[in-house]
Amino acid sequence: MASLQASPPLKALVVFRNRIHKELIRSIHVYQLEGGAEEVVEREYLFLENLEYEEMKFLGKVFTLQKFDVSAHFAGMANGVWDCIYVFNMDLDKQPNLEMIPEDLSITRNPKLASIPSLSNDLQMIFKLGHKIECGDPSKVLPKEGEEIHSDVGHLTQRAQHVPVLDLNSLPCSGSDNEENNQNAAGVVEKKQKRAATKDIARLALEDLAKYFDLPIIEASKNLKVGLTVLKKKCREFGIPRWPHRKIKSLDSLIQDLQGEVKRQLEEDEAAAMAVAKRQRMIESEKESIEKKPFLDIQWETKKFRQDIFKRRHRARALENQSRTLSLL
Repeated sequence: MASLQASPPLKALVVFRNRIHKELIRSIHVYQLEGGAEEVVEREYLFLENLEYEEMKFLGKVFTLQKFDVSAHFAGMANGVWDCIYVFNMDLDKQPNLEMIPEDLSITRNPKLASIPSLSNDLQMIFKLGHKIECGDPSKVLPKEGEEIHSDVGHLTQRAQHVPVLDLNSLPCSGSDNEENNQNAAGVVEKKQKRAATKDIARLALEDLAKYFDLPIIEASKNLKVGLTVLKKKCREFGIPRWPHRKIKSLDSLIQDLQGEVKRQLEEDEAAAMAVAKRQRMIESEKESIEKKPFLDIQWETKKFRQDIFKRRHRARALENQSRTLSLL
């Protein structure tokens, strides 16, 4: 891995994920140069499941065609087909919150980041800065109950309060703290809204979970009326190491692509259309197997086929972006 001193000091980092192709990641790195100048670098990566990550050959700018304003971006912001998943801004984040870093970008939880040092080195710097502040500076300890906390963001002042232990299998209570205190003072105890009784949770079978494999795990937990922690525990009981939503969604996307390809090939080459239809049936069969046995992984041939399709699309989009850029000049 390249040395951390190889690059100028990082001033900002903004990371985007493609909403259609989740494997595609774009990052904007802002470095502080000598004399107060800044260098803005846009990079692109391929985050492939069960394969090493790789940095793509950069074929065209997406976010830095014009001056890039870091302060105008925030996690959750949508920009076309791109979703912003992480923002670090040294001007605002003197104390970066490590808990806000997504799992895919966490150097402590995702060792595959080591294969793309141009991104992992900058994430390492952010981690060291946040860890140093959290653990190394005794002046940054949490305040006692009743003491005031001054926040740098928005210059707000709030008071530390005792945080009660939450029941992860319960819906959050509505109403403000004042309303709750008034109710308690009046002797009115509001019952917790349980999502599902313990006996009902114990009866959950694999078939119950399979109905929602096509949904993200958070939505599945809401439909099953159980907490996220409980659902993950049930998955471990059934030998499911990871919720299969992404695998099934990926196969669905391949099936839809092949359906369109079959229609196109029927007009040009019937033999080619039959070959594409055969592959479509194979992937449909693989999807059914994963739905029945969610611990199964996508076959290697399917992964390779998916990767080839994705790279062809990426090259086509890059060439199209280049053509549009040249037409504007």
